[in-house]
Amino acid sequence: MKITKINTYLVRPRWCFVEIETDAEITGWGEAVIEGKAATVKACVEEMKDYLLGVDPKNIEDIWNTLYRGGFYRGGPILMSAISGIDQALWDIKGKYYKTPVYDLIGGSCRKNIRVYSWIGGDRPSDVANAAKEKKAEGFTAIKMNATEELQYIDTYEKVDQVLERVSSIRDAVGKYFGIAIDFHGRVHKPMAKILAKKLEEFNPMFIEEPVLCDNMESFVEVARYTNIPIATGERLFSRWDFKRLLSLGCIDIIQPDLSHAGGITEVKKIASMAEAYDVALAPHCPLGPIALSACIQVDATCHNAIIQEQSMGIHYNENRSVLDYVMNKEDFKFIDGDLILPVKPGLGVEVNKALVLEENETPHNWKNPVWRHRDGSIAEW
Repeated sequence: MKITKINTYLVRPRWCFVEIETDAEITGWGEAVIEGKAATVKACVEEMKDYLLGVDPKNIEDIWNTLYRGGFYRGGPILMSAISGIDQALWDIKGKYYKTPVYDLIGGSCRKNIRVYSWIGGDRPSDVANAAKEKKAEGFTAIKMNATEELQYIDTYEKVDQVLERVSSIRDAVGKYFGIAIDFHGRVHKPMAKILAKKLEEFNPMFIEEPVLCDNMESFVEVARYTNIPIATGERLFSRWDFKRLLSLGCIDIIQPDLSHAGGITEVKKIASMAEAYDVALAPHCPLGPIALSACIQVDATCHNAIIQEQSMGIHYNENRSVLDYVMNKEDFKFIDGDLILPVKPGLGVEVNKALVLEENETPHNWKNPVWRHRDGSIAEW
């Protein structure tokens, strides 16, 4: 079997799909995207075609190392996201070739289902209590929300109180044991992160996410001293070498590699195993489409330390198009009591609506994240 063609598609709301064709008439799908830089990643996949055409797609480890180590410059969001989408598509092909789900090829499943959570509140969180109640009524056992709007390095206690009031309203609405994850989104700098991390303890959050940016990785140690809440991070790290630095700090409780950013199934499986050796949990980042979610589930199935899975159905970013629009086998993506049952179809387990993909690609999206400013006019972290 040989790779004969690589196609890339930009589809709403903000995704890039990769399709790899073979001479055995087996096609694989992946998601290669950095949100807000989809066209750049698409171009990177196009550049990598020369390494792929005519190659046996089953030799995934060799292809991965060729794409990663074959270039003098490596790592980072663009190169690794391109590799990620290609890697997902290769595993999809391999699973279809052997007529089995990918998780059977990477160790077999160690669970029957994986817990998922739902986003609420939007970029500027509001009406979160009612939204959390709605998600609980739908069967979810956990939600995630953005903690704050923009924050200065040193900001007001009024903004701190607003965060506490929102989280308190959710806890009152959904009860003592419902999961609440609070995403700082890298918007918070160390001085305010220490305050928030300590004050949020009374609401027993499931975890706080990205309390500071991974650019300031050493600050996680200090933030951890101020709280007993589990700390999660990792969506903006791109390889096992990035995660090695993070894990060696000894203060992170949950890692969140993104299978469309951190080297795909091949790399994230290795990252997850590294984390397990540090007694650290896995909760893959995935505010993306159905192919990325399917890839996450394949890894979750095989990792003892996988605890919960992000998914983007109902997320505020998904305008005009959403996850299931691109899925033919929608019945395999139903949540039951807040869990997603492992797929049984071969490959990644998603049947892509190619007709819609082709239609969307005729008018490629140009999604960009908001650019926020503080009251004084300076750029704020989004």
